[in-house]
Amino acid sequence: LPDEREDVQKKTFTKWMNAQFSKFGKQHIEDLFSDLQDGRRLLDLLEGLTGQKLPKEKGSTRVHALNNVNKALQVLQKNNVDLVNIGSTDIVDGNHKLTLGLIWNIILHWQVKNVMKNIMAGLQQTNSEKILLSWVRQSTRRYPQVKVINFTTSWSDGLAFNALIHSYRPDLFDWDSVVCQQSALQRLDHAFNIAKYHLGIEKLLDPEDVATAYPDKKSILMYVTSLFQVLPQQVSMEAIQEVEMLPRPSRGLQGEHFQMHHEMHYSQQITVSLAQGHVRTSSSLQPRFKSYAYTQAAYVTSSDPGKRAFSSQHLEVSDDKSLGASLMETEVNLDSYQTALEEVLSWLLSAEDALQAQGEISKDVEEVKEQFHTHEGYMMELTDHQGRVGNVLQLGSQLIRVGKLSEDEENEVQEQMNLLNSRWECLRVASMEKQSNLHKVLMDLQNQQLTHLTDWLSETEARTKKMEAEPLGPDLEDLKRQVQQHKVLQEDLEQEQVRVNSLTHMVVVVDETSGDKATADLEKELQVLGDRWANICRWTEDRWVLLQDILLKWQRFTKEQCLFDAWLSEKEAAVNNIHTTGFKDQNEMLSSLRKLAVLKGELEVKKQTMDKLCSLSQDLLSSLKNKTVAQKMEAWLENFAQRWDNLIQKLEKSSVQISQAVTTTQTSLTQTTVMETVTMVTTREQILVKHAKEEPLPPPPQKKRQIVVDSEIRKRFDADTTELHSWMTRSEAMLQSPEFAIYRKEGNLSELKEKVNSFPLIMIILLCFD
Repeated sequence: LPDEREDVQKKTFTKWMNAQFSKFGKQHIEDLFSDLQDGRRLLDLLEGLTGQKLPKEKGSTRVHALNNVNKALQVLQKNNVDLVNIGSTDIVDGNHKLTLGLIWNIILHWQVKNVMKNIMAGLQQTNSEKILLSWVRQSTRRYPQVKVINFTTSWSDGLAFNALIHSYRPDLFDWDSVVCQQSALQRLDHAFNIAKYHLGIEKLLDPEDVATAYPDKKSILMYVTSLFQVLPQQVSMEAIQEVEMLPRPSRGLQGEHFQMHHEMHYSQQITVSLAQGHVRTSSSLQPRFKSYAYTQAAYVTSSDPGKRAFSSQHLEVSDDKSLGASLMETEVNLDSYQTALEEVLSWLLSAEDALQAQGEISKDVEEVKEQFHTHEGYMMELTDHQGRVGNVLQLGSQLIRVGKLSEDEENEVQEQMNLLNSRWECLRVASMEKQSNLHKVLMDLQNQQLTHLTDWLSETEARTKKMEAEPLGPDLEDLKRQVQQHKVLQEDLEQEQVRVNSLTHMVVVVDETSGDKATADLEKELQVLGDRWANICRWTEDRWVLLQDILLKWQRFTKEQCLFDAWLSEKEAAVNNIHTTGFKDQNEMLSSLRKLAVLKGELEVKKQTMDKLCSLSQDLLSSLKNKTVAQKMEAWLENFAQRWDNLIQKLEKSSVQISQAVTTTQTSLTQTTVMETVTMVTTREQILVKHAKEEPLPPPPQKKRQIVVDSEIRKRFDADTTELHSWMTRSEAMLQSPEFAIYRKEGNLSELKEKVNSFPLIMIILLCFD
């Protein structure tokens, strides 16, 4: 039966969520348990219910899932949704029972309490279920076939749903036809269809799930609340008083509960946010630190340790109408006593076997928690059956008092009673001892966890201080080592987070006298640990972002630096290999001219690389803030600037040397050879200039030094060639003539060849480097 109800709840709650998603324009879910594990769909649901934008973690790891679920739980806490015993790990791990509990609490808050809060406030009532039952009974009072006394069995035949709709909308269907002609499944299907197509209520329930001996209460409540939302909502005080006078439903033979004259154990759930160190009641959880789960502590409060959990000598029944009471009302005879005795002994035997089957207490804290909760349920079962044991003992005592038994029968009954009482006492003592041992082991293991966490926090705090004190760099390889070191810290935090999550549902047993003090001490300890944990997590996250940013900038600078260094080395070697004197023939001199012209064009294009390097270094140093690295980069840039200057000087020096060689040589070049040289150089420079224009220019950097410009070298060159000054003046006038400009612009060199004879060779060389 519990499995069937779980299956029904899963199906019903899934339909309810998808109905909400349809309203919000969100994609439907397929599997309630698996689809909610990453927390994203849970946040989608809460976005629609609260009207707030709730950002989600984009990753797909367990940590991201915990983040999302934690965020959802935080929203629920802020909206005063009861989340006792529900933690983020439960949802991420796909715990069926707690996932259903979470969704039910959401439904209860938004589907039930919010819908009924106005009428409850007007009636000064706090029990929504009682108000809803009063409304149903008041609405269906004039239907003799319908008698609703609960939210389970009263709805199985389908008449209550139809009567509720018909009482307010008799125009929708004929009541007699529903009563007389249809089966339970047909009546249920009829009501759900009418509600969907005329009242706009989704078919959240399936008829086959309701037409059972014991339908799921939560599913019925949810659907009836949907009807309450769209139908008139008047509820009279008479209807409420009538519900209050209804007899409490019997839970059957297996579920009979006898109230005993002893102090019972009870538990109080509070929520502890270890990530921020805040301990609050479940209705006021404070925001948790990103990425880390919160914990919950269950304070199991016991009575005076001197009092027994079970009455061992005086087993008395209450005035409730239970199995014992019904037996006492009948005539007491030996047969009825023997029947009751056999039933109790059969149960006692199974209880003894169940206690034995629990096995040894584990050494794993999570397993011990499971054992503790299992045994807690076992103790509740003993409490439920204690009244039956007391009833049998009373029956035996009454038989003996009546005096209708023979001496042998009386002795046998007395011996049976002694045996029953003895076995009960042994079972009671053994179960209490097992509970005490479980608690002791569990507390020891949990204290070990807290001690371990305290030690780990101290070690990690010292570790982070050492890492923070170490300057980043001073080389790229050092930075990569520091990034790897930080990854190890992140992995350690991931592992420790598993241990922190293990504190979820922490169990602490206190007694009445020290309960407040024990709670306050735990809250104080957890607050300190939570603050320290949050600081480490925040520092780790911030430093990781910084390291990644610096690493990326450093790698970009290093790449550009290496490329520029290689280029400079290549051009330096090229300049050194150009002959500037001692030409053997005309072709050798022209070859040197071509090489010098090409190198000069490449330098013009490459000027922007120096600017880019300066910009990258400034960007890196602004994030790095390391004087040693700044000095190294300054030295690198200074070296590049010096090599750049030297390269320009060598080019100009080579140009001067070739010019001097031309003025002193007796070699006369042919017109064709000279024009081919001019054409080749001019075309090459045009290509280089076009290429330079196409390349995107970086933003202007803050230059640290000015590169020597060509004009300074030109001045020295002009000073060294004073004997050509007068000739250059005449040549400049000729070059500025409109006729010569047209030839050069149109690229028509046929007529230009005729005029070249009037230019000496030195003029052609200057054209190449102009």
